[in-house]
Amino acid sequence: MSSIGETHAYAAADRATLIAPGDRRRALFGSAIGSMIEWYDYFLYGTMSAIVFGKLFFPSSDALTSQLLALASFALAFLIRPIGGIVFAHVGDRIGRKQTLVVTLSLMGVSTMLIGLMPTYATIGVWAPVLLTALRLVQGLALGGEWGGGLLLAVEYSPRERRGFYGAVPQTGALLGLALGNIVTATLAAVFPEADFLAWGWRIPFVISIVLVLIGLWIRRQIDETPSFKAVAARRATRSAPIVETFRHHWRAVLVVIGAKVIETSTFFLFATFAVSYLVGLGYARVDALNMVLVAALVAIPVMLLFGALSDRIGRKTVFLAGTVAMMAYIPVFFWLLSLHSPAIATAAMVLGFGVLWSTYGSVLGTFFAESFPAEVRYTGVSLGYQVGAALVGGPMPLIATALLASYGGSYVPVIVFLLACGLVSLIAVGVTRDRTGKPLDD
Repeated sequence: MSSIGETHAYAAADRATLIAPGDRRRALFGSAIGSMIEWYDYFLYGTMSAIVFGKLFFPSSDALTSQLLALASFALAFLIRPIGGIVFAHVGDRIGRKQTLVVTLSLMGVSTMLIGLMPTYATIGVWAPVLLTALRLVQGLALGGEWGGGLLLAVEYSPRERRGFYGAVPQTGALLGLALGNIVTATLAAVFPEADFLAWGWRIPFVISIVLVLIGLWIRRQIDETPSFKAVAARRATRSAPIVETFRHHWRAVLVVIGAKVIETSTFFLFATFAVSYLVGLGYARVDALNMVLVAALVAIPVMLLFGALSDRIGRKTVFLAGTVAMMAYIPVFFWLLSLHSPAIATAAMVLGFGVLWSTYGSVLGTFFAESFPAEVRYTGVSLGYQVGAALVGGPMPLIATALLASYGGSYVPVIVFLLACGLVSLIAVGVTRDRTGKPLDD
């Protein structure tokens, strides 16, 4: 007679085999498209912070001050993302992933469209940066709840032997969103004269996002609730206070997730946001800088899927640690290559760093997080750890790096030291964990 533990493990594996392939594909597509739209809206603000918002919403006699204020508004959203994660994860762990994702996508779409319609400082004075920052905080609230739900939509529908690949798909949605935002921004910056782009051209990508949101909402409404949550609901195991349960019984996993997130989020915003303003400061053309990020993001999409699939063979932990060590070795080289003032070399440096090395640990991060928590509190656990890690390092990263450059006479060495410290934190966090690759998700 089998034990209770064996019976539960068998039941979890058996449930996985009963999911129709069409349902899996629909969930995977819904996860990717929703993630792409959310991150398009979110990163669009980051790109505009680097090239537009300082002049239009935070004017100052000192260009550096304007730039820092714009980046600070970008970073503020990361402080509210953990709140969004807790609020929407509470709902997601109690009533389901699907309904929560509809709300988060709607919030993001409306706030992004309103940013595109905002009057500037020249029109309404100090209310312009205040209202812009408020809308940015709504974006942060929405994304705080979106990421965990989008990830679980993919992972909780995945077959056990391909969980790493499925978990990498919503991560590529983030890259698609970044790429789409950069394509639109770079196209508009190339088509419009500088004066026209600053006057009204920058608004276009924000306003048209509402069309993408409507498409995403339609797709997500066609998807059923995840098998993992259905099982929790069927046995009436939902928690009345998932956040309390998480802190009480899974606080170690939350700390590990926060630590693992540090290298991923710091290097992501190194390449995706800070590098744009840094390259422009070195004398590169703005369009060239945006195109470098775009090319690297497009390269990263298939590379992430490759590493996600590889993690199903050799383990999530192995891929994460190897990628982190490689990135730590590469960061000093990256800054040196940019200093050569060659667009071709800088593009290659961006592709290698962002497109390849970041993709190693970026691909397995979501699956690793999902495997760290039971279904009853999984939405809360992954969202809390992910968003706190992003708030501590990711959002402030462009601001910290810009301030370090200013404080040390333009030297990039302090920025390198900061990023190496981030890598060390993540190595320690993941190094002490047990790899759950290949084991049942809901045992």
